[in-house]
Amino acid sequence: MADARPHPPGIRTAGDGGRIVGVDVARGLAVMGMFVAHLVPSDWPETISDGRSSVLFATLAGVSLGLISGGSAPTERPSRASVRVSVLLRALFLIALGLLLRTFDSGIAIILDSYGAFYVVLVPLLFLRRSGLATVAFALAALATAVLPGVPSSTTEAVGGDPLLFLPSDWFYSGYYPGVLWIVYLLVGLIAACSDLTRRSTQLLMIGGGAVASTIGYGGAALLGTDASAHSDTVWEMFGAGGLAVLVIGGLTLSTTAPRIGPVARAIGWPIGAVGAMPLTIYTVQIAILAVFRQVWADGGEDGERLALLIALIAGAIAFATLWRRFAGRGPLERLVSAVTTVSRR
Repeated sequence: MADARPHPPGIRTAGDGGRIVGVDVARGLAVMGMFVAHLVPSDWPETISDGRSSVLFATLAGVSLGLISGGSAPTERPSRASVRVSVLLRALFLIALGLLLRTFDSGIAIILDSYGAFYVVLVPLLFLRRSGLATVAFALAALATAVLPGVPSSTTEAVGGDPLLFLPSDWFYSGYYPGVLWIVYLLVGLIAACSDLTRRSTQLLMIGGGAVASTIGYGGAALLGTDASAHSDTVWEMFGAGGLAVLVIGGLTLSTTAPRIGPVARAIGWPIGAVGAMPLTIYTVQIAILAVFRQVWADGGEDGERLALLIALIAGAIAFATLWRRFAGRGPLERLVSAVTTVSRR
């Protein structure tokens, strides 16, 4: 059943499937932040995009799950099975696409198949109450804190030569995005979506709570001399990067709906939101381009070449997404996902 409450003006794009503008802008920033993380020279100091853009992307993946399942007005029980099937098909699509992209020599740790695996795990939890989702999140965070410090340096080291255990271990324990921790980010996004992102009180709570969590994470790590760096997967990074992700989502949904600055924020953010409305397409094209780049520059390219490609990727993504969304609507891969998942509802 649709939420009958009126939404603040401008929070949704009426002509684009009711998308939430602030969420699309946040997702666009996350995608382009990953461009930066992938191409900034490795000998440079850690940037704000390193790790944090992928955590933001993960949190937004949870938001998407929450919106698919009805947000603050959950899908009624007779229709919940079709929603679960739809999410499961979406998950299988992400796994297949992610594994395909792994075969490209892009030099990037592909995130899509991990997200697909996380979606499979979350299918049974889609309609759990927020208190139940929070309980699962806290339990996983505690488990991650206990097991990840001793994680092997590679999945091969963790499972030996057993091919049947490689992907499960890579997805949930020993990979670049260990699900035992990263599912927590998705659960936080799911809780946010179930709290109604269109509500001003939710937005303010996300801004305040995210700021406090991020301060605890990064501030606590600095005071204690512990590690909160990108992909350290410590409790300090979880609070720091996860809190920052919640702060960004809350801040963007608030700024794009505020009475005075909302119209300006939406106009400025529209091109970035266009990128965020087709993340699968933009992410996949990026991986293909990086694979070609590595073929041409086997040494990974000089700093100037990497930065030139970074600028070209950002400008190209914004231009392509803006024009495509303006004249064709939904992105190419997003159309394909919609076609695959809609089959389950017929």
